[in-house]
Amino acid sequence: MSRICQGLDTQVQAFLSRPLEFSRYPYVYLDATYLHGRDQARKQVISRAVIVAVGITATGQREVLGIEVGNSKDEAFWTAFLRRLRDRGISGVQLVISDAHAGLKKAIARCCQSCSWQRCRVHFARNLLAKVPKGSQDMVAAALRSVFVQQDEPAVEEQWDQVITMLAENFPAAAALMEQAREEVLAFRVFPTEHWRKIWSTNSLERLNKEIKRRTRVVGIFPNDAAITRLVGALLLEQQEEWQLDGRRVFSELSMAKLDKIGDQLQDQPTAALAAAA
Repeated sequence: MSRICQGLDTQVQAFLSRPLEFSRYPYVYLDATYLHGRDQARKQVISRAVIVAVGITATGQREVLGIEVGNSKDEAFWTAFLRRLRDRGISGVQLVISDAHAGLKKAIARCCQSCSWQRCRVHFARNLLAKVPKGSQDMVAAALRSVFVQQDEPAVEEQWDQVITMLAENFPAAAALMEQAREEVLAFRVFPTEHWRKIWSTNSLERLNKEIKRRTRVVGIFPNDAAITRLVGALLLEQQEEWQLDGRRVFSELSMAKLDKIGDQLQDQPTAALAAAA
């Protein structure tokens, strides 16, 4: 059993530390899922964050970029993870998609100054509805969804303003949150419209996290972080191989080519959302 684990560790570490310099990754998704692990020092079972990064290559294909196990509330933890990706050669990042966890937001601002940040619209909706009485939540949720059915950038911005106006009288806290989060939640609007549905949230990565949960449920409590990395890394290596064999693209090469012009604009003017977080 020890030899089997050692062999698996070698494969997983080779996968998780492979160079990333042979492709550009315009889109990077970041999210965390949580598993139970044993803290040997404190003799306790604690929740351990498993952060996962998935990138979309310049040709529109998905890749698992890396994972890390630790404390997701810690900015230093996220910053170290992003720096390791940078040290492995990741380049060409134009948009990072994640939730608005304070530590992660600051780490993105610190390590990804030349790119935009998209706050996941699903996570934002939960934050927004928390500021509205339960009886009005369906109405506010429908109003927010109306923003994301618009067909171009001006229409998106106009509808966002209309929703703020609608909320301002009865739900001023919700209206204020929308005003504050405008650039974060609407970052997608400057990218190709055919990409919008897949870059305005972390839904695709959350599906992967659900699979991690399903496949690790049989373990229950992991003895240490190394055991989490071993099993989750093996699962993601398997997923990566399936993506490669499948050959399907998330976005067409033609639509990905449109990002070259957008990339030049981002280099000249980083988004206000990241500037505020820095």
